[in-house]
Amino acid sequence: MTAAPTQTARAETPYLHADEPVRGRRHGWWWKVLLVGALLWGLTIAATVATLNTNLVPTLILIGSFLVPFAVVLFAAERMSSGYPTTSLIIAFFVGGVLGVLGASLLEAPLRVAGIVGFLVIGLVEELVKGVVLVLMGLRLRPKTARQGALLGATVGGGFAAFESAGYAFNAALGSRGIDLVSLLQTEAVRAVLTPLGHVLWTAVLGAAIFGASRDGRSYRFRWTIPLVYLLVAVLHGLWDSMGGIGTIVAIVLTGNVVPAFEYDTLRAGTAGEVGAIATGVYAVGLGVVSVLGGMALAVIVRRHRGRDRRLSEAYATERADAAAT
Repeated sequence: MTAAPTQTARAETPYLHADEPVRGRRHGWWWKVLLVGALLWGLTIAATVATLNTNLVPTLILIGSFLVPFAVVLFAAERMSSGYPTTSLIIAFFVGGVLGVLGASLLEAPLRVAGIVGFLVIGLVEELVKGVVLVLMGLRLRPKTARQGALLGATVGGGFAAFESAGYAFNAALGSRGIDLVSLLQTEAVRAVLTPLGHVLWTAVLGAAIFGASRDGRSYRFRWTIPLVYLLVAVLHGLWDSMGGIGTIVAIVLTGNVVPAFEYDTLRAGTAGEVGAIATGVYAVGLGVVSVLGGMALAVIVRRHRGRDRRLSEAYATERADAAAT
């Protein structure tokens, strides 16, 4: 008596590329919210400039810092397993973001390492904190697959990026003569554009590795690839943060300013513009290389687990259909 309903339920189970059971038809809320939010951000900027009302500054900070990361949440929500509630995904965004920023701040406070090494250490700390939060937020996720882990990781990384960007925007607004609106807007615009290529991407890579290691799709399993991927994303994170210094060093070397820069803390006459241009170019190219490496790592991990993830997803969908039929 239950065979027909079970078959019907199975036939109606939606799939994403035959890999993941999803909630249903996608509505593209992520890009719709992104467009509306950008419009609201622009209107708030115009109102702030026109009225010089400093009460609007917190609104600017919140919209500019959370718009892109929250669009990531909506993107993930339409692609996550139907067994993981949307409310849990929103909690992962906010709780993960707050705990991630707090944990990273507390662990980084005692550090006194400067330069590129310091940025690498910060990368190790922040990716560790986000990884722990990711594991805690994913305890209820079924099935645990690489693709689902990447989506949850992107959500946790988006939460971290949102709260971190709000802090940077606040500091940028504190000018010596009052609110520095230009600096605030520049900081928010740059970080909004780079957010998907930074914390979102790195935590997605780590999440894909952690959840892809699960054997049955229900519980975590340790594999040596997990710490290796963690080291990879931490190094990418550190290189990203230190790219400004790397660009400056490369520019000084290429323009023959090594001796005057390191011995006299100055540049040869007439070379400041050239150094600045080269440093900016190296910085942009360096961020592009780091982003490509992160994207390639994510693609490799997800593709490597595709067959296994498909089997786990189909088994999970069948289990839910059977449970619904009975």
